[in-house]
Amino acid sequence: MTEKNPVIRQFSNETGEITVTEYQVFPGIQLLYQDVHLLRYAAPMQAEEQILEIHHCREGRYEFQMGRQYYYLAAGDLAIRLGSAAEAEAFYPTSHYHGINIRIDAGKAPECLSCFLDDVNVRPAMLMKKFCSGQPCFIIRSTESLEHIFSELYTVPDSIRTGYFKIKVLELLLFLSSLDTQISQTVQHSCPPSQVRLAKAVCSYVCENMTQHFTIEELSRKFQVSPTQLKKSFRNVYGNSVYAYVRTQKMLSAARLLQDTDRTILDIAGECGYDNGSKFSKAFREVMGLSPREFRSRKNLPIESVRLER
Repeated sequence: MTEKNPVIRQFSNETGEITVTEYQVFPGIQLLYQDVHLLRYAAPMQAEEQILEIHHCREGRYEFQMGRQYYYLAAGDLAIRLGSAAEAEAFYPTSHYHGINIRIDAGKAPECLSCFLDDVNVRPAMLMKKFCSGQPCFIIRSTESLEHIFSELYTVPDSIRTGYFKIKVLELLLFLSSLDTQISQTVQHSCPPSQVRLAKAVCSYVCENMTQHFTIEELSRKFQVSPTQLKKSFRNVYGNSVYAYVRTQKMLSAARLLQDTDRTILDIAGECGYDNGSKFSKAFREVMGLSPREFRSRKNLPIESVRLER
């Protein structure tokens, strides 16, 4: 790559926008910050079997498909996979995601990173074999050591970014080279296509009828599944209950109305299905961290920067 660091790429569609800030750390090794506020987008993927991807989720939720199975990352999760196995379209169930992606092209990266530090015996091809042979991907909750590595990557001063990235990427790869793959939690983060289809159909239905209140029993009859199956499928995909997800979406919609219109708070409460102003204010504060009046007074406050219900 000949572009000067960083390269900032922005994409947008009818579901929102995404910003990817890309740094070239070593030959064949890139570090990308992903700031996502959309539901889905067609990712420009290279169909090369030599691309190893290391994903760390800081906030939000990320879905990717490997073969016929779907996998989900939430805050604190780490995934290692082959980029060539990824589907072309990325999906973010809550339209909110912040994370880091380290991409390693084993064909272009140094065969062994000991060329940078004598005591660092890290071989990208061996990492690829270790984590991606015999399984579609490798997913774990971040350990204390991994969290330490990534937390510092999110707070790097601009003046030392380039050199600091080299140190932290080497530290991460050295750590992974000694990590026991038996701690894998990949199965716990996976979901079959039938559950994904059900959860997305339920989500689409309740979002199209946001002012109505549905019980789990009503939804289970509507979609002809058991209440247990519906609840499990929805939580696996969206990381939350139907009730909590719908309430968050209502409050995000209310936040946009508070910012963009002069409608009264009581009127907006009614738009979101609340006939009681105090109940609406309580729900809004629990999701957004501020009362509707406080939120409206901060005209320039980006909605995505407000504490969202996890």
